[in-house]
Amino acid sequence: MKYMLLMHYTDLGVPEISHWAPEDIKRHIGFMHTFNRELTESGELVDAQGLAGPDRARVVRATPEGPPAVTDGPFPETKELLAGFWVVDCADEARAVEIAARASTAPGPDNVPLNMPIEVRQIMAGPPEDL
Repeated sequence: MKYMLLMHYTDLGVPEISHWAPEDIKRHIGFMHTFNRELTESGELVDAQGLAGPDRARVVRATPEGPPAVTDGPFPETKELLAGFWVVDCADEARAVEIAARASTAPGPDNVPLNMPIEVRQIMAGPPEDL
């Protein structure tokens, strides 16, 4: 079963990563590399990516008049944003939750676990094409 694990950055009582000390950033990124390597070795990792901040995001809507409408929001306050994701293919929801719990422990400043919220969503299969 495939699941998307969404890493939410919220006001965790720590500054945004761009304000962390270089050694804290290195430790955090090292954790992510190790975590992704372990999921790759177990055969569970489909994809994992960090996302640009909301200042780089765009909302696109089709319009009946011609070109699409492109706006830079609305988005939640910057203290709440989608920071990245993993797509995992694992046995069941219990395993997806276990993986998400581990991701949540990524270290922040002074090597303190962030305990960031990780949303777990099953990826649903679409209907057959001949429907």
